[in-house]
Amino acid sequence: MATFAFSGRTRSGENVSGERIGDTMDAVVAALRREQIQVTKIQPAQAKAGTGAVAAARKLRATGVPSKNIAVFTRQFSVMIDAGLPLVQCLDILGNQEEHKYFAQVILATRSDVESGMSLADAMKRHPKVFDALFCNMIAAGEAGGILDTILKRLATYIEKAVKLKSQVKSAMIYPVAVIVIAAVVIGVILWKVIPTFASLFAGLGAELPLPTRVVIALSNNLVRFFPLLIVVGVAGAWGFKTYYATEKGRRVVDGALLKMPIFGPIFRKIAVARFCRTLATLMASGVPILDGLDITAKTSGNAVIEDAIQTTRKSIERGETIAAPLKETNVFPGMVCQMISVGEATGALDTMLSKIADFYEEEVDVAVDGLLTLMEPLMIAFLGGAVGGIVIAMYMPIFDLISKLS
Repeated sequence: MATFAFSGRTRSGENVSGERIGDTMDAVVAALRREQIQVTKIQPAQAKAGTGAVAAARKLRATGVPSKNIAVFTRQFSVMIDAGLPLVQCLDILGNQEEHKYFAQVILATRSDVESGMSLADAMKRHPKVFDALFCNMIAAGEAGGILDTILKRLATYIEKAVKLKSQVKSAMIYPVAVIVIAAVVIGVILWKVIPTFASLFAGLGAELPLPTRVVIALSNNLVRFFPLLIVVGVAGAWGFKTYYATEKGRRVVDGALLKMPIFGPIFRKIAVARFCRTLATLMASGVPILDGLDITAKTSGNAVIEDAIQTTRKSIERGETIAAPLKETNVFPGMVCQMISVGEATGALDTMLSKIADFYEEEVDVAVDGLLTLMEPLMIAFLGGAVGGIVIAMYMPIFDLISKLS
């Protein structure tokens, strides 16, 4: 079935236009006549709207599409294909209902490419900002094996689990960051507005100030004086870190440090293991060759140290070795993971074993994040209370000394 753009008039003389899907142009004209629409012009939608969709997709800035939007698109796509809807019609419906403007234009451009005879995987490869190598390779495997609906279901499940894992990481980081930002704002306001008042009072009294009070007043004076410099230093530091992380060496140093952090390091390692196992299991179950699967998994790992370990393992497999042995030699993956992968290789059910490992480590991440949040709450409250309370006590110490002398 193809999409046709038409213009015509109703019986009341009103001009109408739109698009209709049908086997042939004559079938669409006949359907419109049954709706009492006199067709004045009709042509394939590709000539009118298809090229426009591609041009619009190129004009719009190639921004990143949220993973949640891609997960919803993939799940709806799989349901439509499973229900027997034509491929072009599925893409047309999904593109027109998508709220994200850039993603909608990408879907419509993909529909136009498919309608012109291109395979779905090749059409999606033209938009690497949206459909990554993992997505396109799995779609290609599904088209080659005639199991596109099954592949889309697996992709939808994989993306949904990846979104859940990412949200868990964000939830673990949002609370401490939010508390630190609030503490910084509260302390900044106290040092900027409140402390100068006390400093003027103490200067008028001419009393000798305790060391904590002198430190707080010095901080207040320096904050007001050097605040613009602090902003410049902060922005320059953020830019310098971003530039350094963009280099190969910087990325390896920072990612390696993240895995070695005291509290967050084990969580980041579990997340990396879960992502590796889930991605490789999904690719292998979809029929993607192991070497291609490892290459894609390495590029989507999100950590330079994990990526190097996977690429080292891939080179060993090219020489005829198993997966488990070189993976263990990298000292990046836990011993239990390597042993379970070895069992999966021996039994010929590696994809199933990888899925079980991913399930286990995703549950471990759940437990670790919940425990971290439970621990963080009292620590952050104690930090905020201690910082503000320390400033208050430091400023009241001279008053207490004065009262004791007067008494």
